Amino acid sequence: MPAETFIRVMIWFAYLISLYFVVFWLLVLFEGKKQEPKKKLKTLPIVTIAIPSYNEEKRIKATLTDILKLDYPINKLEFIVVNDGSKDKTKEITEKIIKENKKFNITLINQKNKGKGAALNAALKRAKGEFFVCLDADSFVEKTALKTILPYFTEDNIACVLPVMKVRKPKNLLQRMQWFEYIINMFYKELMSRLNCIHVAPGPFSVYKTDIIKNVGSFDENFNLTEDLEMALRLQSKHYRIIQLLEGQVTTIAPQSLRSLYRQRNRWYKGSIHNAFKYRKMIFNKNYGDFGMIQMPLILVGGILSIIIIGAMAYYNFWLPMRSINQLKYVNFDLVTLIRNFNIDFHLLDINFASILTAIIMLVLSIYIFVRSHKHTKENVNKYSKLSILIYLIGYFMLLGIIWVGILFEMAIGKKQRW
Repeated sequence: MPAETFIRVMIWFAYLISLYFVVFWLLVLFEGKKQEPKKKLKTLPIVTIAIPSYNEEKRIKATLTDILKLDYPINKLEFIVVNDGSKDKTKEITEKIIKENKKFNITLINQKNKGKGAALNAALKRAKGEFFVCLDADSFVEKTALKTILPYFTEDNIACVLPVMKVRKPKNLLQRMQWFEYIINMFYKELMSRLNCIHVAPGPFSVYKTDIIKNVGSFDENFNLTEDLEMALRLQSKHYRIIQLLEGQVTTIAPQSLRSLYRQRNRWYKGSIHNAFKYRKMIFNKNYGDFGMIQMPLILVGGILSIIIIGAMAYYNFWLPMRSINQLKYVNFDLVTLIRNFNIDFHLLDINFASILTAIIMLVLSIYIFVRSHKHTKENVNKYSKLSILIYLIGYFMLLGIIWVGILFEMAIGKKQRW
């Protein structure tokens, strides 16, 4: 098969798969089935909030001070900070905060560096709460978040409830791109929640039933790059439910540079591949319902589509021009003669109307989802400049695609990465 034909086939594959999933989730939206009604809490349960920390001297004070402001009875809250072998002043700063806030039940656990999963398990072993909350040391929680989330534990098989997560105070263009990304991801995750298709429970304020995560074996301590995703897949494999809310807001600090974004997404995407392979028995397995038939394949397909798009762009914008330049050697690089004899041979039938129509449809759907996601997450679609929106719609996913290419290269040469 000629290279250009192969590229076109791959592009159409990417178009059709992307269009299928977009339309599928829009149909879920239009069906109108929302999260079940909340139950009223007769009594407020004891809640343990675990904060795993590694070299967080710049952030731990702000995060811990913020979480102490939760609108929840002090005697029903237990805070456990796990210093996972930090080499900075995380330990000293935490100890100072504990001394300044003696009315709160705050425990500091110091251990050798074992990874985030081990840090969470250290807190889990000490936890006395009926509910166990994970909180990254770079995240900030709305005061009413806990009271908002807990009433959604309406059934025994609900293992985890997630708040709406947004980027905290974007300062540059890259962070604004991530702001848009998080808003749209929250929109999709709420739709996924309707079909029990949540595949990751992020670190910022995921609320678990303590007994359930203990029963399924606690968090993976094998330096899993995405222990939150692994736990979500394990809960799904045991047929527990995970619910995504669009309330109970939590904000997190997003990477400010391309380098830090690459490192973050490198870990996320490699972790996704690793854990999808670990739980591959669920892929296209009807016993796991929509999660097995839709979400598990989608974990892998997303990266493949990104690589296809970047490959096609490289072919048309780099390889073909370079090949044309290389062919000039057959005319001894006589550019003057070529320009004199250049004729525009164009016909309307030469236009690939099918590709243009598909691209327009995808753009229109992207804009619709962009607007709808802001509405559902109660954000102003014009909060940031129209230029930022345009760059996001056109260029951000190309950037993520390049990251996927980098990951593919690292995996090909066998490069290993730790948390």
